[in-house]
Amino acid sequence: MNMPKKNILIINGSASAASSNGRLIGRLVKAMERDFGITLAPDLKTIPHFDPELSTGDAPPEVLAWRASVETADGVIICTPEYIFSIPSGLKNVLEWCVATTVFSDKKVGIITASASGEKGHEELQMILRTMMAKINEGTTWLIPGIKGKMDGKGEITDEMTRQAFDQFADAFRTFVLE
Repeated sequence: MNMPKKNILIINGSASAASSNGRLIGRLVKAMERDFGITLAPDLKTIPHFDPELSTGDAPPEVLAWRASVETADGVIICTPEYIFSIPSGLKNVLEWCVATTVFSDKKVGIITASASGEKGHEELQMILRTMMAKINEGTTWLIPGIKGKMDGKGEITDEMTRQAFDQFADAFRTFVLE
């Protein structure tokens, strides 16, 4: 008897429709669709700006749907660039809508920061997720500096070390969620 597939939610933190992060997500879907049911998070621009007065009470329907997608996922992957030494504002916004909840508590989360540098945004995202009690580990946390020089326009990874690191991340996340 086949067990139902676990579900993962993949979040694109980029504000750009043609981003390297979007191409990486395309590769992730191909690498993981055999093992998981995959949901791509809605465009972060569709979520209203965070309002703390609505956070615990009458949150907008888009926010309630967003929170439910996180809560019902068995694992979450966030793939994001760094903007001005920080995470993108759209990603920060959706995470702020979750702070007053427990949707990320004990949630298994993988982080990919793919950017020109990415170090500060990568650190910041880990700190935010730890604050929200998400489960992250070293094997499912990956920083890819200089991403534009490591991928082509079709999403193919052209750098051998990055290709190997991609496979290692995918394997580590698969093991993390399925254990």
